Amino acid sequence: HPCYGQFNDIADPKIVTGDCGYLLDDVPHLSDYIQDLPTYSNPLQDNPAYSVVKQYFVDVDDTVAEKIVVSKESPRGTHFRRAGPRQKVCKSNPCLSSCMYCNMWGLCPGINTVIREIVCGLYHMYGVTGVLGIEGGYKGFYARNTIPLTPKVVNDIHKRVGTILGTSRGGHDTSKIVDSIQDRGINQVYIIGGDGTQKGASVIFEEIRRRGLKVAVVGIPKTIDNDIPVIDKSFGFDTAVEEAQRAISAAHVESESIENGIGLVKLMGRHSAMYATLASRDVDCCLIPESPFYLEGPGGLFEYIGKRLNENAHMVIVVAEGAGQELLSGNTCTMDNIDASGNKQLQDVGFWISQKIKDHFSEKQKLTINLKYIDPTYMICAVPSNASDNVYCTLLAHSAIHGAMARYTGFTVGPVNGKHSCIPFQRITERQNKVVITDRMWARCLSSTNQPSFFSAKQPFEKIGDEKHGDNHVEDLAIK
Repeated sequence: HPCYGQFNDIADPKIVTGDCGYLLDDVPHLSDYIQDLPTYSNPLQDNPAYSVVKQYFVDVDDTVAEKIVVSKESPRGTHFRRAGPRQKVCKSNPCLSSCMYCNMWGLCPGINTVIREIVCGLYHMYGVTGVLGIEGGYKGFYARNTIPLTPKVVNDIHKRVGTILGTSRGGHDTSKIVDSIQDRGINQVYIIGGDGTQKGASVIFEEIRRRGLKVAVVGIPKTIDNDIPVIDKSFGFDTAVEEAQRAISAAHVESESIENGIGLVKLMGRHSAMYATLASRDVDCCLIPESPFYLEGPGGLFEYIGKRLNENAHMVIVVAEGAGQELLSGNTCTMDNIDASGNKQLQDVGFWISQKIKDHFSEKQKLTINLKYIDPTYMICAVPSNASDNVYCTLLAHSAIHGAMARYTGFTVGPVNGKHSCIPFQRITERQNKVVITDRMWARCLSSTNQPSFFSAKQPFEKIGDEKHGDNHVEDLAIK
């Protein structure tokens, strides 16, 4: 990843073969590189809140299956270590521990909820009182931008939008970050962010491991794009889909109220676009990066728009960020540009396609259309999280705490088939989730909109990318 440079001393994955043929894709443990690490009884056994729980702790051999739908001949497959409280923790006096938080790369509904629950969970479950918050992303580690966090400080931050720690792009200097962690005597680092942030967390963990420091590094996945692999979903996604429906509804009202009205909505994230389309039922066409489309000619987008306007006199189009980039590649801004965080800069397909639609129908079809373009991207990022995401953020925070206190490190937490798990960084950072257009969910979306697939069944398509993760993880498709 361009933002983080090269780090050659990467530990091999911890793969454990079970007696029945399954593989445990395990997470690192501090005892892997620190000898004679003392363990102590978990204080949760004396916690009044947990006294009603029949079984306090997760069994040491509990695992979660990555795939639950298999054929009769399939092997047992890969499992992950189940998240949850362990019988043994890493300090006899947890109140002496210190922790840090880092939030990177933009806003997302629920960030403040995660921060609050980590602070309160550490304090009330494990007695951790020395907690520091890092302001301004990764550069805050060595810029000394810190604030003390206590349950009183974070008591009502979940009611606020945005994040109390701020965000930034870039600024990742591994050596300076780990120097700061070492100088402060920090022993737990919680890093909140998307796939790029998790890459940065992985590099920090590797440097900490190389130095032999007694520091646990834990990632909490955050993105409204829902493009982080392995986990069922990332927090903020449910809220983003719910808010996106409001934009779609507004576009539908606008288009329906005027002759030849078109409502065009650009959404951040292909999964958000697909799920919001499927949920709203007002969308006539959903365009995503994985499904190639063309504008002119038989079977093209313009022909379909004309057909829908003839039938209904209005239509709603949803276009996901990143769709149609190959059509824009001739513009001044190329697809090779990257931002300060090493992410590819995408051209604004929403504004571009809205102009193309207007030009086509006014110049070639001699038809007056009324197009309303809506881009709710930053409105969606800055709304309060809904009830579903608030509960989910609490579960993620607690899973991260229990894992770090049990001396596990170098992992991201998240649900896998409904069960919270500890997932090694390399599984989270090796690829991005993309919509699989040979999957049933995309078929459901097409069925909802009644749109064409924009490539003929007579045109064979080829699979592009790595299929090693299974039949349902085709990276992309293209027309031959």
